[in-house]
Amino acid sequence: MSLEALRNRLPDYAKDQKLNLGSLAAEPVLTEQQRAGCFVVSALASRNAEVARHILAEFGPKLSPEALTAAKAAASIMGMNNVYYRFTHLVEGDYGTMPARLRMNVMARPGVDKADFELWSLAVSAINGCGKCMEAHEKVLLQHGVSKEQVQAAVRIAAVVHAVAVTLDAETCLAAA
Repeated sequence: MSLEALRNRLPDYAKDQKLNLGSLAAEPVLTEQQRAGCFVVSALASRNAEVARHILAEFGPKLSPEALTAAKAAASIMGMNNVYYRFTHLVEGDYGTMPARLRMNVMARPGVDKADFELWSLAVSAINGCGKCMEAHEKVLLQHGVSKEQVQAAVRIAAVVHAVAVTLDAETCLAAA
C-alpha cells in the first residue's frame, strides 16, 4: 500500500485529487516531518480506513516514532477539542467563558516541535470545521515563525486527503447500491 496505490483507487472523475495528491506529497514549503505529519493527521481525521492505511504506509516511515505518536495525538486531541470549541463558538451564552475542564496535556508536551504539532492540529481542525480552533492554531503558528504559505500548504493537504476519503466513501456506497 502506498500513495500510488491510493491514487490508482480513485475513479476518473477524481483526477484532480490524483494530481493534487502527487504534487502535495512533494510540497516544498513544508519540512518532511511537517508534510508527512499533515498527511497522517488528515487521513486519521478523515475517518476512512483505506485512506488511513495507504497514507500511513507512505508517510508513517518518514516520521520518527515520536513524531508518528505526536501526529496520532494531534488527530485524537483535536477530535475532542474541535467538537467542544465549535460548540462554544456556535452556541450563544456563557459557554465560551466557562472552563473546558477537559484534559489536554499533550498540547503542552507533544513530543515534537510545537510548531509542527500546531500545524497538524490546524489541519485536523480544518477537516472538522472548527473555526475557533483554526484561528487559535493559525495565530500560534504565525507567532512561531511559520509562514502563511506553510499554513496554506497544511490546509491544502487536509482538503485533498479529506476529498479522497469522501470520494472513496461515495464509491463504496455506489457499489453497494
